[in-house]
Amino acid sequence: MPDLSLVVIGAGPYGLAVAAHARHTGIETLVLGEPMSFWRRHMPRGMLLRSGVDWHLDAAEVHTMERYLAERGIRPADVHPIPVELFVDYATWFQDVEGIQVRPELVTAVRPRPDGVEVELGDAGSLSARSVVAAPGISSFAAAPWHLVAGLSADRYAHTCFLTEFDRTRDARTLIVGGRQSAYEWAALLADQGVEAVHVVHRHDTPAFTPSDWSFVDALIERTESVPGWYRSLPDDERAAVDRRFWAEGRLKLEPWLPPRLPESVVHRHPRTEVVRCVELPSGEIRAELSTGETLVVDHVVLATGYRADVTAVPYLADVPGLATANGFPVLDEHMQTSVPGLFVTGFAATHDFGPFFGFVRGCTAAARLIVPAVAARTATAPTADAVRG
Repeated sequence: MPDLSLVVIGAGPYGLAVAAHARHTGIETLVLGEPMSFWRRHMPRGMLLRSGVDWHLDAAEVHTMERYLAERGIRPADVHPIPVELFVDYATWFQDVEGIQVRPELVTAVRPRPDGVEVELGDAGSLSARSVVAAPGISSFAAAPWHLVAGLSADRYAHTCFLTEFDRTRDARTLIVGGRQSAYEWAALLADQGVEAVHVVHRHDTPAFTPSDWSFVDALIERTESVPGWYRSLPDDERAAVDRRFWAEGRLKLEPWLPPRLPESVVHRHPRTEVVRCVELPSGEIRAELSTGETLVVDHVVLATGYRADVTAVPYLADVPGLATANGFPVLDEHMQTSVPGLFVTGFAATHDFGPFFGFVRGCTAAARLIVPAVAARTATAPTADAVRG
């Protein structure tokens, strides 16, 4: 028989939301990981979030971000935009009030078994569960034109998710490849540090600095919860329309609080331009050749080039027998269960089957409400020890 009813791998927003909802349902739950590790390790201090206070972790709608702020006497209007440190503190508060215990164990592999899923913990042994929910952070999915930096020393470039501390000497002259929110926010953070120059190079026009309107997401979340398989069953044109709306709000618009932090004397924009080649010079400087024929000499290259799902890049999901994938995403049923019975995957890795809103915090409560009933059903129908022995 399995040791536990449910193991949640990952203690970020999605993992905490699922664990809290499972506990409310009476399901014995163990969470493995480091609480909010991606947010603590891969988001720089001073970063500001694009979400509002209505995005929270509680599927029961009780321990919300708004309640957290109210208990501290903080007005929502005073924390807009939300500093990343404040959201991490909210998540810590949520974990405490929900009584979620997290074991800081590193999961090395998961394996199917007749009565559930085996979770391997390296030198710490293994445990088994009737159900396992994997909520991997997105650092494993960092995407970049690695060929551009192939000839550079490892300390001369970084993807944004691995650059969380800034150095005025190392970053004195920085080239940022990319032109969406992370590119311009990292440019602002560098300018805040007093660097000499930041060059932001991207193929498209400079996005509009105007507030994004995420209100349309609520109706999409409701449909996802009320109609099983709603998003993936949409006709191609309707699904494309949803994706375009997210692209318009999340990619074609940048937050209006950025421009005051992008002084033209420091931050130089190169729209409709590509980086053709980067060469490290004997001096240690980097020569960047642009498609316009211009050449830049910089000290550091930052890849603000987003993320692309590849479930095999998550070490513990890299070699799961029977795990079906499509274009790097796990194939999921209407409850986010994979082709391996009892193994669920949520968060960014679920966006192919459930829509782009599951790449944002806004989707974590819906994910919890979709997953936990299936986990409860599996727990209720767990085979007896005699049945497992055959």
